Amino acid sequence: MIQCKDCEFCVIDPDGSIQLKCHPYQNIKEPECLTKWQLMKLDVMVRAYLSTVAQYKKLAPMQEKMMKAMEREIEEFEETEKWKFGDLEEEEETEEEKEDDEPPKIP
Repeated sequence: MIQCKDCEFCVIDPDGSIQLKCHPYQNIKEPECLTKWQLMKLDVMVRAYLSTVAQYKKLAPMQEKMMKAMEREIEEFEETEKWKFGDLEEEEETEEEKEDDEPPKIP
């Protein structure tokens, strides 16, 4: 089996990171090369996911503040609009209370 460091499709950067320039459908030399290529791609996907999660963690406090502000705005709006529908809601509540207070009718 050829080691990656001996392959012409492997590039090792000065910082030690490895880049595989091989293409899985064109120039893979050995079956193990495909496994290594898949592991490298999987590692890239995991790093991308972790960076996305880190960004979401940074945004979480701001999202919480926005949600609280929106809830306050909605509550204030409902309170200002309550005078329009206040009588209807009170009538519905009293009707429901009357229905709850009445004993069930037995035929």
